[in-house]
Parts: sequence; C-alpha cells; structure tokens
Amino acid sequence: MERTMTVRDLCALHTHLLDSDIQILENLSTNLPLIADLNKANVFIDCPVREGKHAIVVAEACGHSLKSVYDHPVVGKFAYEAFEPAVFYVLRTGKDMFVNRALTQEGAMVQQSVVPIKGECNRVIAVLIMEKVIHEEPVSFNQFDRQDQQNSLVPEFIEESIFLINNQNRLVYTNPAAINLVSEICLTDCVLGESIFDYFPGFADVLASKEDILMKEMNIGKKIIQLKKFHLGNKNSNETFIIIRDLTELRDKERELISKSVAIREIHHRVKNNLQTVASLLRLQMRLGAPEESKPHLLVSLNRVLSISSVYEIILASSQVDHVDLLELIRKIGDMIVHTEGQARQCLSIEYRGELHSIDSDIGISVALVVNELIHNCVKHAFKEGAEGNITVCLQKDGPELELQVRDDGIGYSPAMKPSLGLDIIRMTVENDLDGEFSIQRIKEGTLASVRFPYKR
Repeated sequence: MERTMTVRDLCALHTHLLDSDIQILENLSTNLPLIADLNKANVFIDCPVREGKHAIVVAEACGHSLKSVYDHPVVGKFAYEAFEPAVFYVLRTGKDMFVNRALTQEGAMVQQSVVPIKGECNRVIAVLIMEKVIHEEPVSFNQFDRQDQQNSLVPEFIEESIFLINNQNRLVYTNPAAINLVSEICLTDCVLGESIFDYFPGFADVLASKEDILMKEMNIGKKIIQLKKFHLGNKNSNETFIIIRDLTELRDKERELISKSVAIREIHHRVKNNLQTVASLLRLQMRLGAPEESKPHLLVSLNRVLSISSVYEIILASSQVDHVDLLELIRKIGDMIVHTEGQARQCLSIEYRGELHSIDSDIGISVALVVNELIHNCVKHAFKEGAEGNITVCLQKDGPELELQVRDDGIGYSPAMKPSLGLDIIRMTVENDLDGEFSIQRIKEGTLASVRFPYKR
C-alpha cells in the first residue's frame, strides 16, 4: 500500500525550507481541520518550489459540514501563477489578499483569501489559503459569439491566442490573435466548427490529459509557445479553453543574453588568468632574484594584484555575470593578507561584520584595492612585534551609501606620520573611482579608518 506523503516529505522533496520552517508548517497543518470548520471553507498550505516558478500544496482540509470544492485531494499538486496570482503575490510581498476570485485545480471558480506564513527572520515560507465556492450560472457558448460584441466575454484586443473548443474538440470561439496564429503557422484560414487538430495535431496529448488545469511550453514549427488549458464554467461543463502565448521573441532574447553572459564570463576568466600569471611572476621574482630589502615591496604589489583577481574569482564562482558580493570579497582579501603578511604572528586575528551586498564588478575592483591597503596597513604598522592584535572589518548600509570601517586595537594612527603610498592609493581610489569619502583617525584603542561611497547595484 502506497504511503501518503506528509508535509515534511513534500517540503523536503520540493522546497528549500529549513527544518525549523517545516516544523512550523507541520504544527499549523494539525490545526487546518479546525480552521476549515470555523470558516466553513476549504483551507490549504502552499509552499514555493525550489525553482520558484510554481507552488505545491502540502496540506489541505475541508469543514465537516461542507462539501469540498474539490472532487479529488490536491495535496502534492502544483499551483500555477497564471491561475492563482494571489498566492504568488502573497509569497513575494508578504501582504494579505482577501476575497479574491480564483480558478481551482479542477476548474471551479472560488472566492479566495490568502495570508502569509512566516518563519525565521520574518521570512515568508508558505501561504495559508481559504476557498469558498462561488455559485454562478455556467457560461454558455453564446457569450463567445463574435457577432455579439456587447456580450463578448473576452476583449478582442487581448494579445494571447484564445480557442474555445467543445467536447468533440471543435472550435466554438477564436479571438483575432488566434485567427492570426493559425494563418501564420498553418497558412490557412481558421474556421469555427473545424477540429483544432486540423490546425495543431500536437495538441492531442494536451487535450487527452486528465488534468483540469494544465500549463505547458512547447514548439509549433519555428515558434515556441506557452499553452494553458482549463475547463470552463462548472464541473459538468465539457467546454475547454486553450490560451496560447507566443514566447518565440522572448526566448530569442534570452538566448542572446545567455550568449552575452557566456562571453562576459569568458572575458572574466581570461582576466583572472592573466592576473594570476602576473602574481606568479612576482612570486618567482621574490624567490629567485630579488634582494631581501625589495621583497616586502614585491609582496605588497603581489597582494594588490591578488586583491583585484579576487573580484573575478568570486564572479566566476557565482551565478551572477557582472556582480560581486562585497562581504565575501572583503573576507577573501583580509584572510589572504593576514595569512601572507601576518603568518609569523600567530596572535593576529581578523573579524568580519555586516550583511551581504552585491555590487557591480567595476566598483568591486576599486573596493578590493582599498580593502587591501587598509588591512595591509593594520598588519604592517598597527602592532608591535610579538604583540597580540585584533582587526575588525565592518560593512554596513547607511541610506543610499555603504560604509566600510576597518578598526584595529594597535598603537594608533598619528597624523604626523610620514605620508605613504598606501594611503595615497586609498584616497585617490575612494574620491575618483568610488565618488566617496575617506577618513582615518586615532581612537581610544587603536585606529579607525572609514570609507563611505554611494551604493549602486
């Protein structure tokens, strides 16, 4: 005997929810029958699936004194945004939607209310849905009579191609977009009363499907279409709606973007490799031919090259083509410097604070140089030989600006100190490339360097 899938089973199979989130849904699902009885309605819990395109029903209940809206259980079935936009609106925004009209999995019109279910950090993890049937007269064919413009249910200007077919799969209604689609693909006129298979033989599998609501992407000739099928009116109706949206141009643009993305990633890859080659040459120079007094200067240059290279490494490791996570970049550069320049000082530590912020890679290169110089100055100048040291790097958003603070508990900065190339690089980069401000000051325990610049995603 097949085991019924539980809330936990469905969530583990289809979602990215945390264990604590699933526990919340399990607890709520035990109370669904009570909620259904109190509201005299059908109630459901829907969760977004991993891909984010659909939602899945993980629990349902119906009031004991009420006939269910559904003939069959819907747990484990997918909900599509095209038919239940309120569900996806609440999932995205976290706002309530009350008394909304929707089409059920089995084609019935219902009155629907949707509220968010939130987990840790106030994040929307699912929605609670309440549905009550709307008792209306079934829609008849004459409402689709193209000669009766006043009673036409479907506006003639809709861009999607709309076909209404009867139980013999013959055309009862077509809108102008549908007529144009048939003419363009089949090179013939679209005639009411003809079988839809005369024009689209490939629809046989779609219409043979037992699903009352179906959405599918498929190819017709050189076109790529999105096809939606659902039964019209009440449960006893044998009429079927087919709505076709032409996705050809959209998919062509997506392919162009993918091609450009591949080209950009290839450029990033080559730049990263070239920077790694320069870094290898500097390492080789330090090992084989550089005087001892020159090695510290070569190491500083090496770290500058590696800091820029880090930007491209992070881009190539992520799914984004031209953006970099700033906190990850800072951590990568800081760990590298502490390891290479402070490795002989086991008592030196570095800590990172802040939230993830994605920035353009061009800005990331400038920030990488600044971070390299700031942390290098801490490691090199803030602490006496053998002394314990702590460096804290903090990234925070302040209105339209990002603020980067590098703090140490060392001997403290003195304005009377001799100007250095590192501080000149920081000031020039911040003012010219980041359009920001740089400040450095002595504090009670050590030095605080601060960089502020506009946050542009």
